[in-house]
Amino acid sequence: MSDHDATRPGGTPRSETPRGETAGNEATRNRAPRGEAPQDETPTTRLRKELPQEVPAAVPRAERPEEGGEPALTGRQRLVQGLWPPRVSRAQLIVALLLFGLGFGLAVQVASNSESDNALRGARQEDLVRILDELDDRSQRLEDEKQGLEKQRQELENSSDQAEEARRQTIEKEKQLGVLAGTVAAQGPGITMVIEDTKGTVEADMLLDAIQELRAAGAEAIQVNGVRVVAGTYLTESGKSVSVDGNKINAPYRFKVIGKPQDLEPALNIPGGVVQTLEKEQATVSVERSAKIVVDALRAAEQPDYARSSSQ
Repeated sequence: MSDHDATRPGGTPRSETPRGETAGNEATRNRAPRGEAPQDETPTTRLRKELPQEVPAAVPRAERPEEGGEPALTGRQRLVQGLWPPRVSRAQLIVALLLFGLGFGLAVQVASNSESDNALRGARQEDLVRILDELDDRSQRLEDEKQGLEKQRQELENSSDQAEEARRQTIEKEKQLGVLAGTVAAQGPGITMVIEDTKGTVEADMLLDAIQELRAAGAEAIQVNGVRVVAGTYLTESGKSVSVDGNKINAPYRFKVIGKPQDLEPALNIPGGVVQTLEKEQATVSVERSAKIVVDALRAAEQPDYARSSSQ
């Protein structure tokens, strides 16, 4: 065996690279044919080479920290900061208080209207007609009073002797005021109401409610058991009886009232009115119309201590 021959262990001849062939030629020989994958390249490696490089997702501008400062706020955070804490000016506060007062007033008005509607909703048809007639009568009385005053003014303007006409009207007005003040007797159409109180359950406030209801219905003169009722009349409890202006009266209570009977009687008999209230207290009430009622109980004319006429 020559020096150029080299044997592998075990006596196997070693392959030699021919002279003139470089390492590049050896790499060329080891390269896989065109279109075929190299022997050491797997399908996963080839897929990774064909895919583009991964690009990191861009962070939204609102979430990126500002350069040299705190992170920027999101839209929701800016909205919350704009709403709370509230920034209220003086003008806005005044407007809010005015709106609150207006709303409260409207609520009270609606509640009062609802209460009155509920009270009338349960009334019978004839009671509603009676109440409506009473309102019409009151309006008519006010209209008649207005026309009377206008007539007096025209008489004063057209009279040749205005001084004599003024004197005559003054005397007439004095009589009218005397009836209202209780200093002169009066007569005319009206009603008589008698309240029998055998149980002793009728109190002073119930009689006062009856007087006020009669006045509201147009009563011009009222007398209770011989006591004249005037503008300053008061009623108090006196043991088991009632006192009117300090005068003790006992049951039965007899009211003599001058006014329009068609207005006075329905006013006492309205649902929930004077008659029903007294009957709930086990009292007996009778109302009788009359073409002539005489109210002859008088009150002494009182001279005021301090008030004086301002006319010259």
